Amino acid sequence: MKKNGILHRISTAVLAGAMLLSLASCGASSSQTASSAAGKVTGTGSAKGIEGDVVVEVTADADTIYSIVVTEQNETQGIGSVACEQLPDAMVAANSYNVDGIAGATVTSDALKEAVKAALENAGLDASAFAVAKAADTTVEKTAETLDCDVVVVGAGGAGLTAAAQAAENGAKVIVVEKMPIVGGNSLKATGGMNAADTQYQADLGITDSGVQEFIEDTINGGHGINDRSLVTVMAEQSSDAIDWLTSIGAPLPKVAATGGTTHKYLHEPEDGSAVGSYLVEKLNAQAEKLGVQILLNTKATEILTNDGAACGIKAESTEHDYTINAKSVIIAAGGFGANFELMASFNPALANAVTTNHAGATGDGILMAEAIGADTVDMDQIQLHPTVYQETGMLVSESVRSMGGILVNAEGKRFCNDMSTRDAVSNAELEQPGAYAYIIFDQRIVDDLKSCQKYISNGLTVSSDSYEGLAKEMGLTGDAAANFVETMNTWNASVAAGEDAEFGRNNGMDGDLSTAPYYAIKIAPGIHHTMGGLKINTDAQVLDTDGSIIPGLYAAGETTGGVHGGNRIGGNAVCDFVVFGRIAGSNASAYAAE
Repeated sequence: MKKNGILHRISTAVLAGAMLLSLASCGASSSQTASSAAGKVTGTGSAKGIEGDVVVEVTADADTIYSIVVTEQNETQGIGSVACEQLPDAMVAANSYNVDGIAGATVTSDALKEAVKAALENAGLDASAFAVAKAADTTVEKTAETLDCDVVVVGAGGAGLTAAAQAAENGAKVIVVEKMPIVGGNSLKATGGMNAADTQYQADLGITDSGVQEFIEDTINGGHGINDRSLVTVMAEQSSDAIDWLTSIGAPLPKVAATGGTTHKYLHEPEDGSAVGSYLVEKLNAQAEKLGVQILLNTKATEILTNDGAACGIKAESTEHDYTINAKSVIIAAGGFGANFELMASFNPALANAVTTNHAGATGDGILMAEAIGADTVDMDQIQLHPTVYQETGMLVSESVRSMGGILVNAEGKRFCNDMSTRDAVSNAELEQPGAYAYIIFDQRIVDDLKSCQKYISNGLTVSSDSYEGLAKEMGLTGDAAANFVETMNTWNASVAAGEDAEFGRNNGMDGDLSTAPYYAIKIAPGIHHTMGGLKINTDAQVLDTDGSIIPGLYAAGETTGGVHGGNRIGGNAVCDFVVFGRIAGSNASAYAAE
């Protein structure tokens, strides 16, 4: 009961269907450019986005916004860039800067709102007059539209884009439907890397102890032995080919590190330290578009069509159309249900008000649609907490921070567990600490090598100092707790030098100590991260019904499926899962369509 009560207190900030709160709600700046006749004035404004300032030029008068032009931005292509493309027109149409942001691009969306508000103020206008959007026209009449293809994919996250690209590479005509306004889904939130075994990158680095069998056993052990061993085996055996395939499409992952819960180094990362999720989504989306895949955004799948028990298409809807998409095979890649609090609470009531790292579209639609035509599910009650979540916004602090040498300390300034144990073990340990929170500690060495850390700093998540004593003060530690923290840091550095963590038995992520000033801390606590359960599939990514029989023409991949991760997902395995089984689903669905 103690853990459940604490989970209820973790946060009430994220409720069903809610997305992450703004990280860019401050720091706006502006400068006036010009005024013109007829009461119109033009001003410029800027606010901090993910990759720097977003700058806008706004033309308006006291009553009307006439135009908004983004004159400068360097946001992530396909994510933040979509917000920069779509929101200005939405703001003009609403005659307000206060419009719904683009889910999945919250930081950029909020930066745009702040920049437009600043521009209005700078132009000498009362920005409060544009704080309320005018009512939208809801009289749009939908039209029926029928489309035909070989393979239809539900969901444009990592698994869906991989499956679509692979099917198209095999010669299939592919349509993807995505209910969100951007591609990527939960894959955009992946900040670490992709686990893989026996890769050329490992060989190039002299890593010889991270083979397929070791990968299998680490995954099974991390999943508490309830994983489907056949699925884990296929994932591990095909992981090296998946890395090679990513390299072939311009998405190499040459850096290799360890991750929590593994005994060897499997985690493959981008060369520049970028977050693996947005990096791969951009590359996969480009590959799919290059191969002629049609992607329908803001389009929600509502039903799987069948003919004599075989999947043969889907029903879907957008604001303008009711679609019937006829296909020879269907791939469900709609993600998990980590943002569906009602569904999660049906398995664990303590999760009803917890923070989630999931995007708003992770509501389990694909699972529910497949269940409606007889599909079976597995491990639906296995819902993972991630130990390092910034509670105010739900932002995930990458496991790579710890894999490079970061540590966790509690409010007493002490380490309290093996920081690189499995996510469930570390989360449970945190929940037992005073206040049910901890701090993740890292130094400038890690910041210089991880772009994600640079974003945490620029977005205000961190406190920092040039000394351990100073950092303790910035963390709010005083008296014995401050002294404990300094001792903890010195003890950890000595452990790294000795190559042995005598205190908690940590045996990986110890390649460097924490002695390079300045030093940083982020206050974190557990948050919902991954739903391990989902549709039951076989090793060919075919969906099985409740009798264990194959549903012809229906395939699934990624977090919408269950069985791979068991009772706990090892960090880095989600990416491996969606690339390996995305490719399997795409290949087999296209082959079935060609029969």
